[in-house]
Amino acid sequence: MPLRLVKLYTRPDCHLCDEAREGLQALRADGVNFELEEIDIESDEALLRRYLERIPVIELDGRVVAELGLDLDGLRARLDTVST
Repeated sequence: MPLRLVKLYTRPDCHLCDEAREGLQALRADGVNFELEEIDIESDEALLRRYLERIPVIELDGRVVAELGLDLDGLRARLDTVST
């Protein structure tokens, strides 16, 4: 089964983004397997307009599952379910 894809939309000097990144890294350290892609919204004008007031934004398999922070338990539960 392929790894689930988690995308973390961030920007430089964002303390909430740093906290979300650390939380995702902690999940991986606990043995939760997923692919992590970090995207700097400042690299694309459309992403900047879309996510500026909402970061960090976390997507799981293309669906937004968190904004403005990370719910570790909620994301862990979603990662533990089989993707449909």
